Amino acid sequence: MSTVDYKRELEDLIDIVATEKGSDIHLSVGGHPVIRVDGSLIHLEKKPILTNADVEGFMHVLLTKEQEEKFIETREIDFSYAAKDGVRFRGNGFFQKGAISVALRHISKEIKNFDELALPAVLESFTQRPQGFFLCVGPVGQGKSTTLAAMIELINQTRAEHIMTIEDPIEYIFEPKKSLIDQREVRVDTADFHTGLHSAFRQDVDVIMVGEMRGRDTISTAVTAAETGHLVLSTLHTNDAAQTIDRIIDTFPASQQDQIRVQLSGSLTAIFSQRLIPRISGGLVPAFELLINNTAVSNLIRERRTHEIQTVIETGMDIGMIDMNRTLVELVQQGEITVENAFAYSTNPKGLERLM
Repeated sequence: MSTVDYKRELEDLIDIVATEKGSDIHLSVGGHPVIRVDGSLIHLEKKPILTNADVEGFMHVLLTKEQEEKFIETREIDFSYAAKDGVRFRGNGFFQKGAISVALRHISKEIKNFDELALPAVLESFTQRPQGFFLCVGPVGQGKSTTLAAMIELINQTRAEHIMTIEDPIEYIFEPKKSLIDQREVRVDTADFHTGLHSAFRQDVDVIMVGEMRGRDTISTAVTAAETGHLVLSTLHTNDAAQTIDRIIDTFPASQQDQIRVQLSGSLTAIFSQRLIPRISGGLVPAFELLINNTAVSNLIRERRTHEIQTVIETGMDIGMIDMNRTLVELVQQGEITVENAFAYSTNPKGLERLM
C-alpha cells in the first residue's frame, strides 16, 4: 500500500505551474514530472522519477470511479479536473508502452478580454452577428479555446441571448450576466458533439459554441444551425483559412460537396487563424490571420477556387481582413518576436521574405 499522498503531490505540481506561469503538466512512467512554460518543456528534476504506481496514484486522484473504469476499457480518456481554489485543468490520460501517461492543460479561471489577449478589435463585430458560422483555427495549444471564451463572454456581457456550449471537456466556466448560459460536456451531459448540437434546435438557443468540429455529422449540423438563425462558433485543427475550407468540404463524399460549398459560402462569417509565438521579453504573443466572408470569398468557395483566398486576404485589409505575414512583420518591427520565430511560424515563408 503506497504511503504517498498523491493529492498533495498533485497540488504541489499545480503550485509550481502557477508560480512559473506554466500551461501544462506531463506525468509519464520512467521520467520526472514535466511542465511547459512559454512553449518550452521543463523537467522537474527535484521531483522523483515516476513509477507505474505513482502515475496510477495521480490518475486515481484525477478521475472518478466511472472514469477510471472507462479509461481501463478504452485505454484513453478526456476529462476535466478542478483543484483547490477553483483552479481547473483539461486532461487526457493514455497508455504508452503499456504504462499510463497523463497530460494536463491549465485553464485560467479568468476569462480575458480581447485587449488582454492582444487580439484584434474587429473580432467584436462577429460577436454581434445574429447568425452565421465563425471558426477559430490553428494547431493544438495555440489559444483557440481562449479566443472563443473571450467572444462568448463579450456576448454574455452585452446581449440577452441563450448561449449553449458543447465541450469535451468543459473548459472555461461562464457566469450568466445578460445572457442565459448552459454548458454541456460530451459523455457527461450529451452523447457526443453531433447529438448535443442537434438537440440545441429544440432548446430555444441563440448562440452555440461547439468545442471542436469532429466529423461530418457535426460539421453538417453546425452549418445548418448557422443557416437557420443561430450564431455558431467553433474550432478546427487547420493552419489557415483556405485549408480550413478545403478540410470541411473534403469531409463530405464527392456527391455532397457541391451542396456543402453552397451552404458554407452562405453561412460562413469569418475564419480566424492564430499562433502563439514566444515573446522576446518572455511569455507568448499571438499572430493571426482573418478571412471575412464577402461576395468575392463566397464566389471563390462556390467555384472551387480556394487557392485564391490568400490573395483576397492580402488585398482585403480595408474591410478588416488580416494577413498572417503582415502581423508577423509588425511583431518583429515592434521588437516583440525574433525574425527566426517569424519565419518558423509563417505558413508562407516566401511571402514573408518579400515583406521583411
